[in-house]
Amino acid sequence: MRLKLGRPDLGQYAHRFDVPAATGPLGVTFLGVASLLLDDGETALMTDGFFSRPPLVKVVLGKVAPDLERIDAVLARAGVDRLAAVLPVHTHYDHAMDSAVVADRTGADLVGGESTAYVGRGGGLPAERIRVATPGEPMTYGGFTLTLVESHHCPPDRFPGEITAPVVPPVKAGAYKCGEAWSILVEHASGASALLQGSAGYVEGALAGRRADVAYLGVGQLGVQSEAYIRAYWAETVQAVGARRVVLTHWDDFFRPLDRELRALPYLGDDLHVTMRVLDELASASGVAIHFPTVWRCEDPWA
Repeated sequence: MRLKLGRPDLGQYAHRFDVPAATGPLGVTFLGVASLLLDDGETALMTDGFFSRPPLVKVVLGKVAPDLERIDAVLARAGVDRLAAVLPVHTHYDHAMDSAVVADRTGADLVGGESTAYVGRGGGLPAERIRVATPGEPMTYGGFTLTLVESHHCPPDRFPGEITAPVVPPVKAGAYKCGEAWSILVEHASGASALLQGSAGYVEGALAGRRADVAYLGVGQLGVQSEAYIRAYWAETVQAVGARRVVLTHWDDFFRPLDRELRALPYLGDDLHVTMRVLDELASASGVAIHFPTVWRCEDPWA
């Protein structure tokens, strides 16, 4: 097989960056990879909060640690000074590395499994601000009700296993093992609902009987899977919850700082064109709309 160099051109999807801007109090802001800010004007929550985005050479050859300057810059630009909860979708470095810092900066609870708790402890977060979730048990923050459902990471999982001791950065990227992976179901007092699927993995039947109007669907590494896998992923997430709108996340090159224009992951790690070809076919057959979020813009996917 001939090696495919370069990366997909996002330009051909320019018309898909069309999630309506929020005009009311409830909105979702995409902040790169699988970081999403949900805010209803009174309570705000965030998945991951990964903003350091160290370069590839440091990830592969060196050690990684939260970049406080980059974290503060993103929080300031996004207008975030208080959060109720920070929820890593799993504990790889590109999701959880900054989570304890973001929680500390914003007064939030750090919510997840035992692996997330060890990230919080390693980051110096006090015990009362670390919340270990019970799978399937709803948690309430203001007008938001959150339910974490067990999921899987998309194959291959390069750092599998659980974190069993506090992670004190700087550390090798592999110290951030995957830990518990989650499908996060969000219900709001307004009636809006969403599935936040940060990684392109699934547990068969885990979301059966659940409902969500919108699915924020992580697609990182999905384009290098078999077509059968992509179809199964769609069935076990979007179809399982009956979502009518899909917003794609985890497609951007997370080795590039967030203050630069986003670009797709290179072909060496993913193929967004393959993902879109299969998902568009599935979406068309079921009347589902697929969009890309616009970074920094507060959007209303329920509009």
